Amino acid sequence: MRKVLFLDRDGVINEDVNYLYKVEELKFVAGAVEALEAAVKAGYDLIVVTNQSGIARGYYTEADMQILHEEMNRRLTAQGAPILRFYHCPHHVKGNVPAFTRDCDCRKPKPGMLLQAMADYDIDKAQSFMIGDKASDVAAAEAAGIAGYLFDGTNLNDFLLPILQRYEIAAKGTV
Repeated sequence: MRKVLFLDRDGVINEDVNYLYKVEELKFVAGAVEALEAAVKAGYDLIVVTNQSGIARGYYTEADMQILHEEMNRRLTAQGAPILRFYHCPHHVKGNVPAFTRDCDCRKPKPGMLLQAMADYDIDKAQSFMIGDKASDVAAAEAAGIAGYLFDGTNLNDFLLPILQRYEIAAKGTV
């Protein structure tokens, strides 16, 4: 079974600029690269689950978002922190693009993206958790049966390392 660190994207991995889709605007949050590398070294796979209402609003396309994700993963992989998979929700009830203008089960705080990842991969829920910067991220994690942690937006490495240590200690206690 896989141990997975689920991550929101904007505000957790990359700096949150409104409706990020341009590669030239991609900047990682302080400590993000180091945190994700530490998680991988601790045996975690990394999965991103991100609401992308800019697609439904017509600000950018799924192809634009995919280009950004590919570049993000290229940079992270070069630093020892590859993303196993990106899941995204392109929907929003107030969208302008009819194909994506609807309520859905994948938009956080609903757990659809996490549940899909769990269906796609053999994930150990007890050893997996989510980091997000909004209450909706934590709610989605809890609805999917895993712990969720609310990132305070400062330094992801400083935030994540104590959580990884708690999981490592807990895992050793169950052996």
